[in-house]
Amino acid sequence: MKAYLILEDGTLFEGTHIGAQREVISEIVFNTSMAGYLEVLTDPSYAGQAVCMTYPLIGNYGICRDDMESARPWPDALIVRELSRIPSNFRCDMTIQQFLEQNNVPGIAGIDTRALTRILREKGTMNGMITTDAAFDRKEILPRLKAYTTGRVVEKVTCAAPYRVEPSRTLSDNGDLSGSARFDREAYLAGRREKRPSLVKELNGTGLKVALLDLGAKRNIAASLAARGCEVTVYPARTAAREIIEAAPDGIMLSNGPGDPKDCPEIIRQIRMLYETDIPIFAICLGHQLMALATGADTYKMKYGHRGGNHPVKDLETGRVYISSQNHGYVVDTGKLDPSVAVPAFVNVNDGTNEGLSYTGKNIFTVQFHPEACCGPQDSGYLFDRFIRMMKGEREHA
Repeated sequence: MKAYLILEDGTLFEGTHIGAQREVISEIVFNTSMAGYLEVLTDPSYAGQAVCMTYPLIGNYGICRDDMESARPWPDALIVRELSRIPSNFRCDMTIQQFLEQNNVPGIAGIDTRALTRILREKGTMNGMITTDAAFDRKEILPRLKAYTTGRVVEKVTCAAPYRVEPSRTLSDNGDLSGSARFDREAYLAGRREKRPSLVKELNGTGLKVALLDLGAKRNIAASLAARGCEVTVYPARTAAREIIEAAPDGIMLSNGPGDPKDCPEIIRQIRMLYETDIPIFAICLGHQLMALATGADTYKMKYGHRGGNHPVKDLETGRVYISSQNHGYVVDTGKLDPSVAVPAFVNVNDGTNEGLSYTGKNIFTVQFHPEACCGPQDSGYLFDRFIRMMKGEREHA
């Protein structure tokens, strides 16, 4: 069946329908990862967006449920050059086509995704419609496309109630954090991997309690902490700061999430209250942006964002460059930073945008990229170790 992608500038792509058969309007973004399409599909940060994968063949290893970053896919639609319908992987549970159909996610295949990506890079991220209706009226559609906004999507993706992730130090034979935690709501990455006692000792965070504010958290954030021996309590995004403070955690984690950070004014107010405590805080992606807004800084929308598993970031303290996984369309404006509050800690090597902050006189550091990345580079996983040392130091000081 034919399908059509219409962009808000009037550009038309004709391809083949994949996934669920329904019409959708969404913000069109592109991801440059060569692998990890399941992690992309189940990343809550994509809520309200349709994802174009720049790698030409998607679905060749199928769907492996153990690798999902959440219980369901979040993008509004998937756009690919070619969809593999016969996957080859001993861990495969189903095809990507079956996965899209079961979760009511539509998509389009067979279009020139390179051309689409070049349009988005040159003109900036824009909205679009995917439809199978060959009789579509472009004049009627274009005003609807320009009016679309992702809205307050954090409320859509956050958990409904607090839950706990117990410590689990199950590590793969190369030190990766696969199979690293068990969740109370469903089995997640059952520990089938070989344990590494020496690495476990190095990463030992036994006894530390972390409060994770779920703004659209990927599972591997909690898993990365649990693998280091931490007990993690996950809280809904709307949780009052007072509730978290009264639970007396050793540290607070602010997660990734979707949408414009300025659409979260109440969450920003609660984060300001967390900032004013002496509890160590580590924030990732949307959490990084919200902490900046909570302390008087500003954010702005990027032309087309950073989405992929190959973005170089430089640690300004050591000068070392790490390859990182990223997924964001907004960035902190370092030109409006008050150095008495925070200073840049990481910078993107490609375009010079901010990738992290260190807060002056506080046990708080935040990053724009994903140190918990799976599938993706784990070069910056050491940041979780830094967080654990920070929590240990604060506990000993107390």
